[in-house]
Amino acid sequence: MEKELDQIDRRLLKELQQDATLSQRELADRVGLSQNACWRRLKGLNEDGVLLGSTARIAREKLGLNLVVFMMLRTRHHSAEWLQAFRRHVLTIPEVVDFHRIGGDYDYQLKVVTQDMTSYDKVYQRLIEKVELDSVTSYFAMEAIAEARPLPL
Repeated sequence: MEKELDQIDRRLLKELQQDATLSQRELADRVGLSQNACWRRLKGLNEDGVLLGSTARIAREKLGLNLVVFMMLRTRHHSAEWLQAFRRHVLTIPEVVDFHRIGGDYDYQLKVVTQDMTSYDKVYQRLIEKVELDSVTSYFAMEAIAEARPLPL
């Protein structure tokens, strides 16, 4: 069920998308609420599943994670059992940072972040070892122009 957001909720979410480390006092000041009212709003957004926690953005290059690959997968299998097994398997691969079932020429898109081509090949081998896929096409990112942009509120 979609939650109806008012302007204050939207302002809270925009501020948090820019900086999730803001103290509750700073956040309340920025959106024009008392600290208690801000806390109640945040609690409600959490309970309604709008806020899904907070995470830190990490400069992947600083950790040697220099290769980003978009894997496009096609399969002949579309049963519920196969899909469940496939999802479980893909989610065991930590280098897969995004995983989507898509429409069009392919069935799934995976975003893989890893060190280099050798480590990507290990991800690829791990992916195909337990599930049958019809085809795998990989696209290698040359430059990240925009990543993890805030949602348009």
